[in-house]
Amino acid sequence: MISKTSIDQVFEAARVEEVIGDFVQLKKSGSNFKGLSPFTDERSPSFMVSPVKQIWKDFSSGKGGNVVAFLMEHEHFTYPEAIKYLARKYGIEVEETEQSKEEKEEANERESLYLVNEFARDYFQETMHETESGKAIGLSYFKERGFTQATIKRFQLGFAPDEWEAFTSQALKNGYQLSYLETTGLTIVKGDKRFDRFKGRVIFPIHSLSGRVLGFGGRILINDKKAAKYLNSPESEVYHKSKVLYGIYFAKQSIAKEDNCYLVEGYTDVIQFYQTGIENVVSSSGTALTPDQIRLIHRLTKNVTLLYDGDAAGLRASLRGVDLILEQGLNVRICTFPEGEDPDSFARANSLETLTLYLEENTTDFINFKASLLAKESKNDPIKKAETIRDMVTSISKIPDHIKQEVYLKECSRIMDISEEVLFSTLAQLLQKERRDASKHQKTQTESFEVVSNTKQPVEKVDVQFQLERKIIELLLLYGHLEEYFDELIMETSVDGKLVNRLERISSKVYKKIYLDLQEDEIEFTNEVFQQIYFAIIDKFHQSGEIKLDQFINELPPSWAEMVTHILMDEEKHQLHHWDRKEIYVKQKNHVISQMVNETVLNLRRFLVAKKIEELSREIQYSEEQNEDQEGLQIIMDYIFLKKVLSDRLNRVL
Repeated sequence: MISKTSIDQVFEAARVEEVIGDFVQLKKSGSNFKGLSPFTDERSPSFMVSPVKQIWKDFSSGKGGNVVAFLMEHEHFTYPEAIKYLARKYGIEVEETEQSKEEKEEANERESLYLVNEFARDYFQETMHETESGKAIGLSYFKERGFTQATIKRFQLGFAPDEWEAFTSQALKNGYQLSYLETTGLTIVKGDKRFDRFKGRVIFPIHSLSGRVLGFGGRILINDKKAAKYLNSPESEVYHKSKVLYGIYFAKQSIAKEDNCYLVEGYTDVIQFYQTGIENVVSSSGTALTPDQIRLIHRLTKNVTLLYDGDAAGLRASLRGVDLILEQGLNVRICTFPEGEDPDSFARANSLETLTLYLEENTTDFINFKASLLAKESKNDPIKKAETIRDMVTSISKIPDHIKQEVYLKECSRIMDISEEVLFSTLAQLLQKERRDASKHQKTQTESFEVVSNTKQPVEKVDVQFQLERKIIELLLLYGHLEEYFDELIMETSVDGKLVNRLERISSKVYKKIYLDLQEDEIEFTNEVFQQIYFAIIDKFHQSGEIKLDQFINELPPSWAEMVTHILMDEEKHQLHHWDRKEIYVKQKNHVISQMVNETVLNLRRFLVAKKIEELSREIQYSEEQNEDQEGLQIIMDYIFLKKVLSDRLNRVL
């Protein structure tokens, strides 16, 4: 258990915009920040972060909450894990009781896989630094590659002893279950036999965006034609190769800061660049680039620079990744190194200044790079040149931005010495073909579905009372502390004995006005959570006269906190659409607070009165059927009169 003092310290220190900024590229939007949703695949921002309220809301998935809720949703942390992560980030010492062996065993399966991986990482590091074979083989290899002690420690590099089950035996001794060792791929089990997957290899831990160990890459150090040079952990519940980029944990802040991501092929490329001083670099770990990996980069930047070996045999094939990146709406630049060099060797042999200068001078736009590469292949062959041009236009067709498409087509026209009209015509044909293919695919899918009767689905009714109660909570949270003028309707008896209404302007705190109005009519919330949140808000105001939203939300149970977040962030939604750019100006709510309060309370009163009229009407109908008296009729007439009074007042408010 983590002490309440530690939790309070974490919430006090943590800034939601800083934490989420490690995972999502955020841009200023008024008093808030916005970015692409990390939970859905989108190209227009629907993710909003409020530094003032210390909450976030993802309008595309409907998720939201405080900083801990984000880590639990995005990184699948438990509550204690999220607190510990924030404590590490902000340098806070966590007070807690030590986790027993029994408690470790009770951890859920996903967490158990993480724990096994973390134990393995520590074991491989300790083996390399503390054993003779580790120092002689593993550590020597890394130092020969030019890695410093600080770099080796930073990337948590290690070594697995060249023994069949040294790691497995040690893990079992420490209480880790064989089933989890097998699931993570650290141990291979065949019948009664078991052995270490990475035996005799140097180890590269693979981290998530938040720094958790997902799996490992192991490089063999001997010439063995039967064994793979590199070996990765198999797919598991925590490790999906197609969704992971090596080095993303170490690079994420630099990528967001530099607004560019260098993409290389190998582990050592990443590490050598990082050590030289260029930190915004990641690797696809030798696998073909996937849309999920590109989307991971897209959260942090829209700019990708691909770095290729100068003599890479598969350079032509690797260009397929360019189209994938363009399709996701990112900007692509490419740089190749001199023949015989790769990012690792070039960075190792040169200073930061030389490397930076080389990248600046030799990085080119994808269209120029592709033109020069394909032009070499086509030479003076008209047919091959035509194929080259079509290949370039195909890449341009993947770009979702029409303005960029036109710019690139004009550039292609200049480079390849061909008319713009032909290129635009070719592009139109390609896009038309894509639409036809997509239409056919959709039609095929539709036809495969079972035909059902065309019956109308019932329209879901709006829960008026729910919406009004929700609105009251919103008003209390946002404006409860403010002093406003309200028009109160005072009923008086005139000289001739008739009831007349008189408006009187009074000054009151918003929370007092709402509280007294609801008390006067003895109104209670039908939604139980709203009722509890309402009492919690009123108690806060009675105690201190104000609410600090970030503290208040952190004190609520998670489900309540999520509901409060949705209420608070819904009003920020219009910022995502930039209505002001279209000369549509959204009226600020803080200009009409008293009107909103009066309107909401009056609408709730009127709704409850109408509900009461319905109930009494049913009772009277039953009484008539039973030949009973109809004394309730006068009561209904009184309620109808009250409803009319409320309606008249609403017309005045509106």
